[in-house]
Amino acid sequence: MIAVIILIFIIGYITIVFEHPLKLDKTVPALIMGSLMWAVVSIGFHYGYLNVVDIHDNVFSLNGKLDQTSYEANEEGFVGILIHHVGKIAEILVFLIGAMTIVELIDLHRGFDVIKEWIGTRNSKKLLWITGIIAFFLSAIIDNLTTTIVLISLLRKLIRDRDERMWFVCLIVTAANAGGAWSPIGDVTTTMLWIGKKVSSGQLIEYIVIPAIVCFVVPFFLASFNKVFQGEIGDGETEKETFNKKLLSSKTMLYLGLGMIIFVPIFKTITHLPPYIGMMLSLGVVWAVSEYIHPEEDFDEESRHKYSPHKALSRIEISSILFFWEFCLLLQLLKLQ
Repeated sequence: MIAVIILIFIIGYITIVFEHPLKLDKTVPALIMGSLMWAVVSIGFHYGYLNVVDIHDNVFSLNGKLDQTSYEANEEGFVGILIHHVGKIAEILVFLIGAMTIVELIDLHRGFDVIKEWIGTRNSKKLLWITGIIAFFLSAIIDNLTTTIVLISLLRKLIRDRDERMWFVCLIVTAANAGGAWSPIGDVTTTMLWIGKKVSSGQLIEYIVIPAIVCFVVPFFLASFNKVFQGEIGDGETEKETFNKKLLSSKTMLYLGLGMIIFVPIFKTITHLPPYIGMMLSLGVVWAVSEYIHPEEDFDEESRHKYSPHKALSRIEISSILFFWEFCLLLQLLKLQ
């Protein structure tokens, strides 16, 4: 049975790796692989081929002759293990859904366009360091992937030349990954460790922030001597074009959204409740403000749907959440043996 589980995992993982050549979303093989692996474990357990171990090192087995009471106790133990692991994964998913919704609400109100005002330079070297610093600290709040996407979209407006822009993009990815590593909400991995109580916010920052700064500063320092980052960048959008894209609610939603995400670790420290409770509170506050705020001068009910939290929820990548769900289930499955 173990060999079958390993074979399913290998085939599924290879399919995920080659998603682009196969033109198949990685969520599909992840869903099939995860479900089949759990099915094989369940069949192996019920036919006495496999034993499972819970988090307290209790062994559950249907192998051998068991009376009805023992059989039911072991079967309930196996179901309890599955429910326990699903519950732990659900905590992470609810947390991520809340964070992603807040980020989408900020984006709907064009809050990230405000960041462009902070840049205010055409010097390549200054632009490199400004975008790098923004990426480093912003990724610690809204996660490194979202930060990378946001800053790349800004760079597309600032730098017309694709080859020149790619140099900035590569270094922003470096800064965003470094910044996300030292924050409990900056990366899915650190978020999982934090929610799983494997690390605390204080210790994570204490031990990781210095190495993270080094990982950010050293590549940027070396890159700043490259001829690509000498002189002025090419023409981007005009100030008028940028101004026309701003909304009355942009700054409010940006500051409120980022502030409420930062509030989550503080809420956990004060209340000792799971992080997803704090994230739901933050989402509720941002949601409430978004319902009453006026993005435009002539804002009316017909325009409300464009900035609605329901639209923000519809923009969440459910496929990524499903992929993450199955991947976490696979990791939890490894703990059974």
